[in-house]
Amino acid sequence: MTTSYKELLKQRDALEQQIGEARKRELSDAVSQVRALVAEFGLTAQDVFPTGRARSASAGTKVAPKYRDPATGQTWTGRGKAPKWIQNENREKFAI
Repeated sequence: MTTSYKELLKQRDALEQQIGEARKRELSDAVSQVRALVAEFGLTAQDVFPTGRARSASAGTKVAPKYRDPATGQTWTGRGKAPKWIQNENREKFAI
């Protein structure tokens, strides 16, 4: 015996409702457990969800320029793609 398309849709709707109810119950249990642990250990939001990501000490820090174009005064740190004014040139003559 094969199940019709409409019957399968009804079954799916019933299953989705059961899934939603089960999720609500389990979430409620999980939240209760988390609250109990927070209270037991005296945790703060910062303990559980620290702000910011762990980054290396040098990440995002400014670097002093190493090269200067005497014609325009533009500088370059020596990191990343070289600007056009220093490409194919001896970098020593632009060193600061």
